[in-house]
Amino acid sequence: MELGPGGSGRGVGGGRMDVLEEKEEEEQREEELKALEISDNLQDVETKVSVEKVCVPSDVPLFPPSLPASFRPGSDFDWSSIDTSQLPSSYKTNSLKEKKLLRIADHFLQQYTHLCPDRKPLFLHPVNECGVEKFVSTTVRPTLMPYTELYHWDGCASFVSDYLTMEPLRPPVAPPNSLYSPTTILKYQRGNCFDFSVLLCSMLIGAGYDAYCVHGYATREICTLDETLEVCPLLRNPQEVPNEGMKKPDNYSIKPPLDMQSKFELQQEAKKAAETEAAQKNEVREEEKVTEVEKPERDRLHGLRVHAWVLVLSGKREVPETFFINPFTGNSHSTMDEQFLGIESIWNHKNYWVNMQDCGNGCKDLTFNLSDAVCWEVLLLGSNGPLQLRPGAEEERELPDGDMDGLQDEEKDVKFDMPPSWVAPIQISPREFETRCSQGRKTILYKKARLEKWAPYLNENGLVKRLTVYADLDCTEVVEVREWFKNREDMLDTREVNKQTQLTTEYFSPGRLLALKAHTYTSLEPETDRTMEFYHKVRVDGLQKRVENATEMTEYFVGRDDFLHVRHVEFGRRGENIPLAGTTADINSRPILQIKESFHRNLEKPADEDVAERIFLIEEKKIRLTYHLKDRYITASKKDFFKVSERDRTGKEIVLTPEMCTIYEAGSPEKEKKLLQLYKLLKELREDDKQLKQQIRHSEAEVLQILKIREDEEAAVKLSVSIYDTERNEKRRQEYEAMRNAMENELRGEEDLDYLAPFLTRVSHQEKMTKGQALRVRDDCLADLKRRLVDRANIIQARFDKAVEELQKKDQWFQENRNRLSAEEEEEFLARYSETTFHIHILALRLSRLKQTAPQKYLALSERLRKDPRLTEHLGHP
Repeated sequence: MELGPGGSGRGVGGGRMDVLEEKEEEEQREEELKALEISDNLQDVETKVSVEKVCVPSDVPLFPPSLPASFRPGSDFDWSSIDTSQLPSSYKTNSLKEKKLLRIADHFLQQYTHLCPDRKPLFLHPVNECGVEKFVSTTVRPTLMPYTELYHWDGCASFVSDYLTMEPLRPPVAPPNSLYSPTTILKYQRGNCFDFSVLLCSMLIGAGYDAYCVHGYATREICTLDETLEVCPLLRNPQEVPNEGMKKPDNYSIKPPLDMQSKFELQQEAKKAAETEAAQKNEVREEEKVTEVEKPERDRLHGLRVHAWVLVLSGKREVPETFFINPFTGNSHSTMDEQFLGIESIWNHKNYWVNMQDCGNGCKDLTFNLSDAVCWEVLLLGSNGPLQLRPGAEEERELPDGDMDGLQDEEKDVKFDMPPSWVAPIQISPREFETRCSQGRKTILYKKARLEKWAPYLNENGLVKRLTVYADLDCTEVVEVREWFKNREDMLDTREVNKQTQLTTEYFSPGRLLALKAHTYTSLEPETDRTMEFYHKVRVDGLQKRVENATEMTEYFVGRDDFLHVRHVEFGRRGENIPLAGTTADINSRPILQIKESFHRNLEKPADEDVAERIFLIEEKKIRLTYHLKDRYITASKKDFFKVSERDRTGKEIVLTPEMCTIYEAGSPEKEKKLLQLYKLLKELREDDKQLKQQIRHSEAEVLQILKIREDEEAAVKLSVSIYDTERNEKRRQEYEAMRNAMENELRGEEDLDYLAPFLTRVSHQEKMTKGQALRVRDDCLADLKRRLVDRANIIQARFDKAVEELQKKDQWFQENRNRLSAEEEEEFLARYSETTFHIHILALRLSRLKQTAPQKYLALSERLRKDPRLTEHLGHP
């Protein structure tokens, strides 16, 4: 079976082509034109023969059986019915340079078919939407889109794959007969792989990438957009970064301390690791068996299916490695990917290259140095090529000047630059960029997963993407659902629901009330299992996470001044009545049995005075303090207080006795502490006990408040609209229209004011003025302007003189009293002096500007008077 480029004519390099070109150049012009006419006839015959050869048997399925019928792209759209009457003239005709390029392409194709008879015809100049032949390179229109997301290749690829609807090639083993412009493809939002690639390549070149369209061969799954056997990209595990190798030990390095770990524990860990590894191997074997069972049926057209994709070479935009982009999915692939089986040719907006390498091993062994004439045959010699340095360039630099002049003269005769693109500028409106998918929605079926996409604001709850994970290939048993949201006022970003455990996890953006970051729960009912995470940097208490169930609540803190990092509370049983969400009543609150707090080390205190853990046993009326370990000690100091209540049952105040306190100090002989110090410590602990209970009740109330808010938000979801989105933001639109109307009214009012009205009242009220009256009006108007300008200049000059006089007086006073001023008074005087100097500077600038603009204003008014329709009859001609 033939597999893309290869065969008897595939090993031909650029040498034979060069010899043939030299012979052709020696022929006469008339013979060359005759040969071109003959080549046109031969090309028509070869095209007919190639069409007969690529006929696909009717029993060969176009799509794989694994792809459901509802997900198989159709071609019901009738391209012949599109309106081309409004297209530019460049779509309907060819310029002289384009006609010459088509002749060069036909000549190139004649030589190519002569040297490579086993190769399939090249995809050079298909017809466009107007039925006019256009060279493929001129269909590429480099364009930089005005959207930040489209400045990078992954954003461009994602937009093209989402915005366009895929149409399969018919037949699948031959390139299409037509190639429409990217503008038409964008207008109708559909196209085949060649249309996808040209549009994507135009956007990538416009964004600065070294991108090329590729005509080649790929597997059935790539050509038919069948991703049912591919793992969803959202479910793929990130690649692990390999650990750096251990450095060789240095003879002079400090020896590490002895390993004090238990050998028994190490053996148990090694045993567990071995069991885990064996279990993973078993899982891998099971997956291989499942993969073997799920392996698709053999494709009878394997190696013959034509496909187009995009090649991005390394170099520009800091691309480290050459890679492919499948325009149907927007995913990147390595050039070693086995799904791409061969390449016939590539092109960009500057040139066209034919692959002369053997593709028997797919694209794995291909080199993409386009300057290598042995591997790539170029269409236009001397045209702008790729970034790589051509072989032999260094040798050319060493040639004598005379030889270089000869080479330059030869290059001038051969060089032909690619004509500019005939395609109109590619434009994408903000609404089209936002809508993305056709009709605002798109569904992709992966292996045991379904991905659905929506345009923003299409769903009332702000849902833009949903991933449903299944346990079986038939997609009947749901395992997990992930949802992504945008533009929600409650800042909800993502929601993950495990259908097996009914566990829901919600993630929120910063800026939400109470700084909630994530919420994991099974039910929104109070006192059920849940975990709340917070943005601790914006909270006063530094709360990072709160874990709660019916009997316990644990809070984790970060960056607190008191070094608290964990607080654990245990509750007792309570009555059946549960307070409503948002209430803070303590009548039926859960009784607190125990409060445990853990603290980080405070280096400003001695270890035996820095509390590491304190436990309040409420029912036992006991407080236990545990301090941090001192250096070189394995036991910590402790203090236990009993009967910590302030008063007994009769109301009398309890007096602290030595029996009510137990002390252990590590590394110190037993000695009794003074009761006064212990009493002060106990008093502080009693106050802390009260405050802790209040904080715990506050935490419970905060949980109930969050649950109540979440219930209300889910009951009535609200979406936020940017103030710049005037189409959706009705309030902003009304404000904008009101502001525009006010500005129009203001301008209209200024236009209604007649600048000549005060002067026209001084002359006769006749319908038509005489020349003397017109001259009088002009002179009065100019005189009035001159008077106002002079008055303004006099006012500024008077203020300037006054300020200078005051400055001189202040300076004289300062010189006389300088020795008697304090530092503060001197600083205050200098500040006022600097302010007066700045005021004088401003007045001088205003006076200078007025003197410069006064003559211009006078001449402008004179010209306006001369053109005024009421005076132009007498003043129009000087």
